[in-house]
Amino acid sequence: MPSLSSSIRERYERTLQRIANAERRAGRTPGSTRLVVVTKSQPRAVIEAAIEAGVKILGENYPEEAVEKIKSIPAPGVEWHMIGHVQSRKADLIPAHFQLMHSLDSLKLARRLDRFAGEAGVQLPVLLEFNVGDEESKFGWAAQEESRWLELLPEIDMVLKLANLKVRGLMTMPPFFETPEPARPYFKKLRELRDFLAKSLPNADWSELSMGTSADFEAAVEEGATLVRVGSAIVGMRPSKA
Repeated sequence: MPSLSSSIRERYERTLQRIANAERRAGRTPGSTRLVVVTKSQPRAVIEAAIEAGVKILGENYPEEAVEKIKSIPAPGVEWHMIGHVQSRKADLIPAHFQLMHSLDSLKLARRLDRFAGEAGVQLPVLLEFNVGDEESKFGWAAQEESRWLELLPEIDMVLKLANLKVRGLMTMPPFFETPEPARPYFKKLRELRDFLAKSLPNADWSELSMGTSADFEAAVEEGATLVRVGSAIVGMRPSKA
């Protein structure tokens, strides 16, 4: 029976190959998409097996749970990314523990993160989260209507001016679909929003697009994702809580 680590390695390498194939179909530079393996709610044994399998980036959703893992699991050379919504009162946990935050979703949170990053003596790389699906259950700046993108600029510019944050690009979480194709228009919209922001606020770095999960990451890569967030397809389903 294969070990947990070898099983994860097989699925990890298969996912990397699917990403490479999607890059090739889209005419993109090979290796231009990074794979974030989502380990939220996974036990320590799964995370250790993923690291042993060669996983380079781990994505977590819950700050307190993630920091506990980061402090207790040796992971030299592995990046930890915060990909979930962060409440303002937990912002102090982010700057000192994560190499990238995907889910900066408000000016209020940006100011809190900036303060704590300054206190920690670091500059925190962040992605700005946009709600391109107009879903009330999703976080992020509302960006469904292209006609209202101009209204976003003053607030985004204020985020860019925060000294201890380094904006690197955008992130979105589209509506969930059973198949990848219905998600494609949302990925395309985020790419178009990125191009709009790059033209409107050209002094910032807009190079990263975090989009795509286990259900639709190939479509996301074809539409320009530079980071895809894949969990269950690599490490299996999260254990159910009793």
